[in-house]
Amino acid sequence: MTTGEVLERAGGAGEDKDYVQSLVRGLEVIRAFSQYKPRMTLSEVAQHTGLTRAAARRFLLTLVREGYAETDGKLFALRPKVLELGFAYLSSLPMWEVAQPVMRDVVNTLQESCSLSVLDGDDIVYVARVPTARVMTIGLSIGSRLPAFCSSMGRVLLAGLPPAELAVVYDRVRIEKRTPRTVATMVALKEAVENARRQGWALVDQELELGLRSIAVPVRNRRGEVLAALNVSTHEGRSSIEAMRSQFLPVLLDAAQRISAALSQ
Repeated sequence: MTTGEVLERAGGAGEDKDYVQSLVRGLEVIRAFSQYKPRMTLSEVAQHTGLTRAAARRFLLTLVREGYAETDGKLFALRPKVLELGFAYLSSLPMWEVAQPVMRDVVNTLQESCSLSVLDGDDIVYVARVPTARVMTIGLSIGSRLPAFCSSMGRVLLAGLPPAELAVVYDRVRIEKRTPRTVATMVALKEAVENARRQGWALVDQELELGLRSIAVPVRNRRGEVLAALNVSTHEGRSSIEAMRSQFLPVLLDAAQRISAALSQ
């Protein structure tokens, strides 16, 4: 998403005197870097963000001066200091510290990777992860984003939204078939989310990636509101759907309850 698209999504925020467009553009420059583009030229950053070369240069050089980026005179790259921005958020989440030991117990019991995520717009964002063997061809780590509509944690999080907020998500979500098994219609998505709400968990079978199965449960606060989603992922060759229901689900429900109870203290 370019800076122009960010401003458009903001709904005229550029006319708000309290809205700092330069900050938005600076954040967009930071987000331009990724595992696929860890080092970029000035022209590439400008093209990716929709900024002019002059504007991109000012933002990049400011980031360099503040220690968030570096350059060899031609290529720019982020520096480790940029992690402070993300870890400031994580350190403000009490469940992050509480969840880690519980998630390690889940991994030791099931021998599969365990993750915790929150909802951000139409995506889930990983805020904690205890991996085992890699089961996805895409790497996952803290800060990774995946579409909510076709992920088990996403459906649990969508199911926890108030009806009015969920309706807004449905209005804007774009259903994209990532595999032949991905839900293809809004009707099917709404049914899947309603099932997750009614049963209190969600199981997704190869909708995000062929071969990948995952099951997720909600983590709630003392008022019963969904704060996050906890899941376990596995390869379809290792665990059947029935095994995930009978073996994985009880462990996950117990873990979510432990995290919720600790947060309520």
